[in-house]
Amino acid sequence: MTVTSLARGTVLAWSVPNILTYGRVAAVPLVAACLFWPEFAWARWLALAIFIAAAVTDFLDGYLARAWSQQSRLGQMLDPIADKLLVAAVLMMLVADHTIASYSIAAAIIILCREVLVSGLREFLADLKVSLPVSKVAKVKTALQLVALGFLIAGPYGDEILPGVTPTGLILLWVSALLTLYTGWDYLKAGLREAIGEP
Repeated sequence: MTVTSLARGTVLAWSVPNILTYGRVAAVPLVAACLFWPEFAWARWLALAIFIAAAVTDFLDGYLARAWSQQSRLGQMLDPIADKLLVAAVLMMLVADHTIASYSIAAAIIILCREVLVSGLREFLADLKVSLPVSKVAKVKTALQLVALGFLIAGPYGDEILPGVTPTGLILLWVSALLTLYTGWDYLKAGLREAIGEP
């Protein structure tokens, strides 16, 4: 690695897109901490505000990185990690406070299992120098998943303002879980093709 490339990498590490990604990672414990006290309405609304801000950065960091030619390996590594941390933490907290309960817990399990599966496949394929691009359906799934979690974070306090917030969130969670199965199967097929040596 040359001095020039090292210097550029250092500059990109503190680019606006990467700072937004760092912010999304930092939002994870903050959202989880707010959801730890579901009996307080202010904590729930604060969790929603932080979550929405984090979700917006999920779109902005990639967009700005491309628009400003500030794409970096660090950003490519951290972006999906930040997404998975945020989604996993929120799902676990919502299950813990019974916003997600009964059969809907299966949807949360499907989403979490898919994230583990795809992470494992990416690691395996990276050793083979094979990329696993994000499909358009996967991007829709991610967006729908974030919207569903936003509804569910509002939960019972949202229902007091607009009845049906929690049921809507649960329906969207199931839809995103079904899309998760679809995209997970696509990624699994791609991984299996490389694992068994198919052209």
